Amino acid sequence: MTVTLADVAARAQVSPATVSRVLNGNYPVASSTRERVLRAVDELDYVLNGPASSLAAATSDLVGVLVNDIADPFFGIMAAAIQSEIGGPGGRAGGERLGVVCNTGGSPERELTYLTLLQRQRAAAVVLTGGAIENPGHAAAVAAKLRRLAEAGTRVVLCGRPPAPDAPDAIALTFDNRGGGRQLTDHLLGLGHRRVGYIAGPEERTTTRHRLEGHRAALAAHGVEEDPRLSVHGRYDRRSGYEATLELLRRAPDLTAVVAANDTVALGACAALRDSGLRIPDDVSVAGFDDLPFSVDAVPALTTVRLPLSEAGARAGRIAMNREDPPPGGIATVRGELMVRGSTGVPRG
Repeated sequence: MTVTLADVAARAQVSPATVSRVLNGNYPVASSTRERVLRAVDELDYVLNGPASSLAAATSDLVGVLVNDIADPFFGIMAAAIQSEIGGPGGRAGGERLGVVCNTGGSPERELTYLTLLQRQRAAAVVLTGGAIENPGHAAAVAAKLRRLAEAGTRVVLCGRPPAPDAPDAIALTFDNRGGGRQLTDHLLGLGHRRVGYIAGPEERTTTRHRLEGHRAALAAHGVEEDPRLSVHGRYDRRSGYEATLELLRRAPDLTAVVAANDTVALGACAALRDSGLRIPDDVSVAGFDDLPFSVDAVPALTTVRLPLSEAGARAGRIAMNREDPPPGGIATVRGELMVRGSTGVPRG
């Protein structure tokens, strides 16, 4: 059942006019009243209608793209590719759609807020990129938002994100992070490495868990017992890679290889190894993940798993705009490719 302004007013014990004033922000309202109204809006999940210009159509010309960090090339590449595909027939301004990139900064609250705002604006499509947050309460809240978006006619696409079982209308192009993680560690073990350090991403992210599971699967397949001292969690940034590598060297001076959560983390790992007087790959091999543009220009060039970020983003954009059929069952797995370069070699001694 659709929640109305009157429902919110009844819950907050104010008049509908007061609710309207709070939501429109065009009239002074006591702070205690404002908080009561906003609490009722959240509890009832009330969605205010978007601009009057969009009311004549089922959806507006707006397309929302949610990213964790637009400064991260992983997200920037996908967002650019999605944006390149969201024009076309159907928009009222020369056939174009208005693409809005929503930078969540990794905040669960911001993710939910942006989904609500896009619902209010009657977005034509919403594309969520990157891994999901592994928190049952948050996952349920996101799934509820995605269901409401779909029910209102918004096309929902997940790009590089696992499927959302409780939001069956959301189309998922999911990256094979487990397979890529296994490929990297298989490669290093095949070279003869047995003391392999692993720098994982934030523990609450699906991408982190899946890549780490691939690493562990490779260790098990080669009969190598996992040493918990050889795994460190951190952020997906260079500083984290630098600090984590120093910690790994402190824990295990006999380390011969490092697998990093992504290529940016791997650059930090390389810097820490050089500053510690170690050569790459003569003393310690290093591998990354994603194959971001700078990876091939690193010295030595970085062994990594190439994810087709631009291609996946473009496909997500076309699906969002109904210019490409969704995959069978609404889910497709996008696989990576192992790129062996100069940063990995046989272990010393």
